Amino acid sequence: MTTVRPMSTMRRFGITHEFALRCVGVYLTIRVVGIVILTVFAGLHHTGLTALLSMWDGEWMLGIAQHGYGGIPLWFTDGNGVHTEFTAYAFFPGYPMTVRTVALVPGLSPFAAAMIVNVVAGCLAAVAVGRIGVICSGRIRSSVRSTPDQASTAGLVLVGLFAATPMSVVLNMAYTEAVFCALAGWALVGVLERQWLLAGLCALGAGLVRPTGVAVIAAVMLAAIVARRDGPRAWAAVILAPLGYLGYLAVVWAQTGSATGWFQIQTTGWNTTFDGGAATWRFLTQTLGSGSDFSAIATALLIISVLVLFGWSVADRVPWPVLVYAAAVLASILLSDGLMMSRARLLLPAFVLLIPVAVRIARRPRTEIIAFLAVAALFSGWFGARMLTVFQYAI
Repeated sequence: MTTVRPMSTMRRFGITHEFALRCVGVYLTIRVVGIVILTVFAGLHHTGLTALLSMWDGEWMLGIAQHGYGGIPLWFTDGNGVHTEFTAYAFFPGYPMTVRTVALVPGLSPFAAAMIVNVVAGCLAAVAVGRIGVICSGRIRSSVRSTPDQASTAGLVLVGLFAATPMSVVLNMAYTEAVFCALAGWALVGVLERQWLLAGLCALGAGLVRPTGVAVIAAVMLAAIVARRDGPRAWAAVILAPLGYLGYLAVVWAQTGSATGWFQIQTTGWNTTFDGGAATWRFLTQTLGSGSDFSAIATALLIISVLVLFGWSVADRVPWPVLVYAAAVLASILLSDGLMMSRARLLLPAFVLLIPVAVRIARRPRTEIIAFLAVAALFSGWFGARMLTVFQYAI
């Protein structure tokens, strides 16, 4: 009688242990380069590394993790320097509450817990990003069809590009990006592999981490509705996906007494409103027309680059659920007002737009691939360190 051995979780999604370890290795190597460069900049500017990794929104995340939403000290203020009993609710609970839970381990401070959460989440994100790269390399339109080895390489290159985006330093800060990208990545893996419970649960989690979770929710719900013939699990994804996001909005509604409570906090505290892209257009025209500030010019060029990458992704016929996710990420960021200098960070979850680039790089000789990723890692480390130590305002 033949014994049927259970399939491992990773193999279930087409991921071997060896490939997963390679993804993690590429990710950690590039992020270590970034941290080393940041450490050098911290010394040059006489600033502690801990202070840099927990600045700006990181202070809010650690404050909520330590004190909860109701115990935030009065010196925590919004973008206009105001503190109210509702200000903390601008920040979604997924990340700070995870940090708060991990910090229950004896001897761990909230900051140490945040760093542990980010490393683990970053590694999980790397494996998901690698798998997305492998899947999409075999589905996009290209002059040359990828071989299995090239597909695997494309996945690893996509991980490297993800880890070396201009503001990837936030993956190691007390920010939400690492956790969000892990959830978004695995939600997309679930969609592409028709693993609907995985997709639905990850979308639910993403909706608890940051408002950009609506992009994950949209992609999962639309894909699951289209695949409704897959049965109850597809419908379960449709139901599960929005629960985290809607649940938190309901919590803020209960606290503020207004159904639009969260949006009001954002508007009054951080001037974040939907304006159809008017603020982004003004920023681009003014910065590229007469601006001289390095950070502003770099941010403007990054915005344009992302739009070009989106057009390239559409032309390459990247799987439509991935394009829906990317389009929703771009829309949520570029069609709203707010702090323009944060765009480089906020656009990091649009890593899927790097798929066409990764596929082309994967076809080059190995030495060229390594050289390209090395240069990207050094540039990313320098850019992130400069934004944290030289740029004077929040990111």
